[in-house]
Amino acid sequence: MSVTVKICGLTDAPGFDAAVAAGADMVGFVFYPPSPRAITADAAAALSARHAGGPLRVGLFVDADDDTLAATLAAVPLNLLQLHGAEPPDRVAAIRRRFGVPVMKAVGVATRAEVARAIADYGAVADRMLFDAKPPPAGTPGALPGGNAAVFDWSVMHGMSVPVPWLLAGGLTPDNVARAIATVSAPGVDVSSGVERARGVKDPALIRAFVAAAKAASREGSA
Repeated sequence: MSVTVKICGLTDAPGFDAAVAAGADMVGFVFYPPSPRAITADAAAALSARHAGGPLRVGLFVDADDDTLAATLAAVPLNLLQLHGAEPPDRVAAIRRRFGVPVMKAVGVATRAEVARAIADYGAVADRMLFDAKPPPAGTPGALPGGNAAVFDWSVMHGMSVPVPWLLAGGLTPDNVARAIATVSAPGVDVSSGVERARGVKDPALIRAFVAAAKAASREGSA
């Protein structure tokens, strides 16, 4: 099994170049202004243009309206739309239908019941799913819908049948990603804060280490 590796929240050339060179399968741009990893569509387009082909370009949005999505897609070609807000299933389906771009729905979970409910809600309308730690309560200073370096009990994913390709997120680092993959046979992993040297600032060395650890774990798992 080859694990899909996504590096999210890229904002500068060193980080983007490191993700591409390391062999990441997906690179994520955060189009959510409150995030310390937020990037404009024009800046994301400039980064993406540094390398032809390579990783899938993923745009992360939080409860974005159609005008925002359309303007972003007009500026930067995206292969996948990651919806990281409170978008209900009908909104996910509508975005997928209107824009003709595959959609990945991110959900925060802490229990097996929440995982099962998320699968029931989104498994038939999203092309992919991402299971993340639940964000802090609303109003918590500095809290974001994702990228909070919070780890959840990965074992709640064990044995769950997800009908679409999925990624595991939430507090992953180069040191724990292999254990996370082994715990639930995760087909994909997503990292943001775990490869940063400061909040919102990616560290190329950590990016390389994360991709290497994840890919090594997938090779060991298929041996």
